[in-house]
Amino acid sequence: MERWRGLTRVALPVPCVRPLGLAPESSVRCLALNASFEPLTMVPVRRALRLVIEGKAEIVEADSDVVRSERLTLPKPAIIRLVRFVHVPRRFRRQVTNTFLFARDGYRCQYCHRGHGELRHRECLTRDHLIPLSRGGDNEWTNVVTACSSCNTRKGNHLPGECGMHPWAVPREPHFVHLSWAVRRLSSQQAKYIKMFYGNEALKALGGVVAEV
Repeated sequence: MERWRGLTRVALPVPCVRPLGLAPESSVRCLALNASFEPLTMVPVRRALRLVIEGKAEIVEADSDVVRSERLTLPKPAIIRLVRFVHVPRRFRRQVTNTFLFARDGYRCQYCHRGHGELRHRECLTRDHLIPLSRGGDNEWTNVVTACSSCNTRKGNHLPGECGMHPWAVPREPHFVHLSWAVRRLSSQQAKYIKMFYGNEALKALGGVVAEV
């Protein structure tokens, strides 16, 4: 766990001094790889540059652009690799979040099967527990589904059998690798590292979120 906390200080986006004249509002992101080349996360380019300057990472691939300051000229990184291996606990990998839950369920209510774009004004996607927490249910993948706010309210504190509301699909724990990268937008240059480390199946999970460069 201590090593993972180290990753949050090294690889995850955190506030930092703006380096090399890069605009703070820049939304361009860089793929960060573990020392083993395992894809870890996406970081802002300015954070990636800081890691490179501090000797904590190396540039694996760069865009055609360069970033200049008064004393340095560096290629703009598209992929960086951490110099030291960081252990990511399996417990973290399985954490249930709404972002991953909605992606697992295809951004559709598992009761009425309406997609996010089909919801009415003031409706939204929510997390529903098949066995409510107040009745002993757990916040785990096999007990949670995506539900529109209307269906969630209608189901209330009932079990599916008590109110006749059964999910469209049996909830299962998703493949973390496929899911975690399916919710990110990658360039084709970055996506090849997902394929390299995890194979074609993980790349297919990206669907339409691979952008051309």
